[in-house]
Formats: sequence, C-alpha cells, structure tokens
Amino acid sequence: MTGWSRRASVAVLCGWLTIVGLACAVQIAAAQESITESHPKFDIAIGTWISTGDTHWEHNASSVAGLGNPTSKLTYKDVGTNVIELTGKVWVTPKWFGRLNVGYAGIGGGRLTDDDYGSNGGQRLFSSTNSNLSGDSMWYLNADSGFRVAEYPNHRGWLEVFGGFQYWYTKYEATGLTQVACDPSASPGLPPCDAAGTSSNQGQTVITNTTNWYSIRVGASTEYRLTRRLSLIATAAFIPLSIIDNEDIHHLRPDLQQNPSISMLGWGVGADADVGLRMMLVKNLFLNVGYRVWWNHAIDGNVTFHGVSGSSEFPMTQFESFRQGLTAGLNFTF
Repeated sequence: MTGWSRRASVAVLCGWLTIVGLACAVQIAAAQESITESHPKFDIAIGTWISTGDTHWEHNASSVAGLGNPTSKLTYKDVGTNVIELTGKVWVTPKWFGRLNVGYAGIGGGRLTDDDYGSNGGQRLFSSTNSNLSGDSMWYLNADSGFRVAEYPNHRGWLEVFGGFQYWYTKYEATGLTQVACDPSASPGLPPCDAAGTSSNQGQTVITNTTNWYSIRVGASTEYRLTRRLSLIATAAFIPLSIIDNEDIHHLRPDLQQNPSISMLGWGVGADADVGLRMMLVKNLFLNVGYRVWWNHAIDGNVTFHGVSGSSEFPMTQFESFRQGLTAGLNFTF
C-alpha cells in the first residue's frame, strides 16, 4: 500500500470513527435527556437538628515530677444546640450529583468538668471543678460528590455512594468555678486549690475552648419506599482521616499566654449516621424526621502549653467529640 493510500485509509477511518462517535454522543445525550426529564435536578432542604453532645480531652504530663497520667481531663458535657441547616443537591448528570450542607447553632447550656491529677502516692485526684457553659456556637459544612449505583425494583427507591469533606467547628465559653474536690497532698508542688464547695468567679469567663475537625468522609445513602407516600431514609459515613485542631484559653492562669494558653493538634477517625422517615406532603414537597449521630475520635496528637516564659509539649492521650439528637425538616425537589 502506497503512502497516499495509507493516508487516505487513515483519513477515512478517522472520519468514520468521528461520525460514529458523534452519532453515539447524540444517542447518549438524547437518552440522558429523556432520563433527566423524569429525574429531579435539584433538591433543597431546610431543617433542624435538636442535639446534645460532649467533648472530652486528656493529656499526659507525667514527665513532670508530681503530675499524674492522665494529668488533666476536661469534659464539656450535655452541650445543647438547636441547629438550623440548609442542604442543596444538584444533579450534574442522571447519575452524578454534588451536595452542600451547612448548619449553625448557638450553645444552649451544658457544663465543664476539669479534673487534675497528681502522682504523690500513686495516681490521685488533685482538683476537680465544675463550670457552666454560657456560650458560644457551633457550625459545620459537608461538601460531597456522589453517584447513584442502584434503583430498587418497582420504583421502590435507590442507593447512592458519596465522598467528600467535612468541617466541624465548636466554641465553648465556660463561666464561674465550683470546687468539687481538692486534695493538695496529691501533688504538693502545685499551687493549692480551694476547699471543696467553694464557688468563685461567678459570671466570669474562665475557659474558652475552640475545636476544629477537618475530615474526609465516604459513605452511602438510601431511600426505600414503604408506601406511595412514606419512605425509610438512611445515611452512613465513615471518616478514615480527621485532623483535630483545638485551642484553649485558661483566663485565670497568669502563667499561661492568653491566645491561646493551650493548643492541640492530632489525627483520628470518625463516623456519621442518619436514619429517619420521609413523608410526601404534596408533589415535590416532603417532610423528614429522624435521628442523627456524629462521632470523631483522635488516635494520636500533642498538647502544647504556651507559658509566658516558654512552651512545653506533651502527648495528647484522648480527644473525642460526640453529638446526637432528633432531626426534622422540609425537602423540596425540582
């Protein structure tokens, strides 16, 4: 075959492939258009999450003489929030979607327990105090992209998988001190604590704590229609990597800097889960009610104390955030 013949053959083949490709593209586009006509392109939801939660962290400074392991345990407990959240879901093809979820709430109560331990005569409680949580706030963002992997027979529902990013922010303000326990002999080298039952600094902010979780998550969502109007809905996500960045200001500690006094950096894992019911009120308008749980847990990290005359770093032995509660909202499809 001559060079011209080869070039002509290649040109014909390329032209043929181009024609076939264009024809296939037209067919695919037409098929997608017909599917999309009966498939919602947008979902918009407004809802609430009425929840309570805890945040707990510990560190080990037993390398310093007289301090126990753990050295301190701080627990922010029964922290109530009434979240208002918005969710938008956009179908970029009949199978692929993008989803953005944001929520915000003020802190509606709770308490802080601060336990410190000494090592004189073994692990012993040196001091325990309680404070009230008078503020501040929590907000979060979930940005996901996903794919519909299955449609259930007889139009019963669907199964989707997704992956994305989660940011979860919580800020606590603790006011006042009530001394629950005090045993100066547990660590004679520490400044003495007040006698048990003593209350002080009422109405004054004593600790401000800011927690930031940066997480990668993967999961699945499903809807299964029980009747024409009522469906079971569920979402579960695993967090294989979560970065914890926490800052703490101890306002009554003149030996520590005040922005921040203590910082923590570590990594861990987590999980999210939602389960509930969806009821169609009218066409394209649904009422959702359910229950949600979030859990993030640090596996490893460090705690840095920022003293006015220098800094000290110790192992972070635990950091965990947990939140759960009822959800409700309205979902619009277009």
